[in-house]
Amino acid sequence: MGEKYHLHLVSDATGETLHAVARASLAQFDNVDVNEHAHTLVRSERQLKRVIESIGEDRGLVFFTMVRKDLRKELISQLALMGIPYYDVMEGPVGVMERAFGVAETSKPGGQHEVDQDYLQRIDALSYTIEHDDGQLVNDLSEAEVILLGASRTCKTPTCVYLAIRGIRAANVPLVPGMPPPDNLFKYEEPLIIGLWVSPDRLVQVRINRLATMGEKNKTDYVDPQCVREEIMETRRLYDRHGWPSIDVTRRSVEETAANILNLLDEHRKKFA
Repeated sequence: MGEKYHLHLVSDATGETLHAVARASLAQFDNVDVNEHAHTLVRSERQLKRVIESIGEDRGLVFFTMVRKDLRKELISQLALMGIPYYDVMEGPVGVMERAFGVAETSKPGGQHEVDQDYLQRIDALSYTIEHDDGQLVNDLSEAEVILLGASRTCKTPTCVYLAIRGIRAANVPLVPGMPPPDNLFKYEEPLIIGLWVSPDRLVQVRINRLATMGEKNKTDYVDPQCVREEIMETRRLYDRHGWPSIDVTRRSVEETAANILNLLDEHRKKFA
């Protein structure tokens, strides 16, 4: 067994920013056994003292976001005394913004989670996406900003949900062999229609695994390699015929696919500006 490392995530808010940074950073290290300790909503001296004691018991690297200057100073001081390495996740970006904007930070814990217009927009987008998932309400997609098309199991739903969290109203429509896509898709101009596709071999394996979890037999056209190849070829021909951009999601994460879509959406919006 290799060495076990400890990573403490200390925040005076919900810790979502820290968790995202930690996840992205740890993904770059294979075969490293890390035990994460989350210390959230740390907003008093008493709470900070308990956190420091916990860090002393399981010594390791500390990532933190602490906007109250007195608590930040105390945390850094105690970590330095114990010889524990630390990184202030917000220090770099906030410092650069202070210099660029010429104003001081407001030191407001959890400010990114306040109920503002952006927050309400994300909630509205998520509600829209849930209502228009997997071909639901397919006759009314005019208010969608993005419409994703694709064969079954091409990551349409998780990609739409990720986009909704970013405030984008996204709908998805499954393409079923032998069934034409909804007629209204061909009349839309403003919603950005994007086709997703996966390599046939990969799609077959994903579908087999899906059927196995459902306890169903896999001897169907749904997982037949030749049928799946023809299914993917037909979806790609459909995208090409209508000039819809398409994305190969075979080796892409949902985040990577969404980032590609956001770039396409930015270019698409310029046509209607």
